[in-house]
Amino acid sequence: MAKTKAADRIDAMMERASAALEATDYFTAEAEAAAALEAAHRAGDDDRMARILMPLEEARRQKRLLAADAGVAGRLCELPGPDWPDRPGCWLVEPPLVGADARELRRQADERRVPTIVICREPATDAGLWPVVVIGLKTVRAYVDPPEGGAPDTPWFLDAAEALGEAAIDTVDPARSARARVEDLIALVQTLRDHDRLHQALAQTCREAMREPAEPGRRAG
Repeated sequence: MAKTKAADRIDAMMERASAALEATDYFTAEAEAAAALEAAHRAGDDDRMARILMPLEEARRQKRLLAADAGVAGRLCELPGPDWPDRPGCWLVEPPLVGADARELRRQADERRVPTIVICREPATDAGLWPVVVIGLKTVRAYVDPPEGGAPDTPWFLDAAEALGEAAIDTVDPARSARARVEDLIALVQTLRDHDRLHQALAQTCREAMREPAEPGRRAG
């Protein structure tokens, strides 16, 4: 099948993402890969979606590692000034701030090209657990133990991000068609960035969708 102009544009973005990843420019790699994923999704190109998820996952993993390796773990209960963040690290967004504030702070950090892990927690439950939440195209919530002594450290942030990713995967009904699960999973990947298995689940489901009969009006990848 001849390549379309859309496929050419997606391939160009994929090449730029791979080049940026090789150059350790993880912010550019993520931006190009995310744009390619969205374009492939619009084009109904499951094959390219599956292939672009590997560099997207890797760019996000490297950003996460840079944030974790910085050894900075802070707490925010009010919005910081315009110079935030000035260094990589992990940040807990706490009441009265909410998930929308955490999303905006993550956007600001990306705009400043500062690797961060941003976790938002809600008020503790009666059982003493901390609900952690991320909002975007989907809302994902998980319930985790509070950190010992009340002050989160880097391992706590990584565990909370892992819990959110597992909770996200659990929202997807395995009985649905691969095509329906792709729609669920891409929204989750666009919402929650810090979970490798979530990206891998979408890539695998895209490959499954390629083997399903094409839906009427949907272009094959």
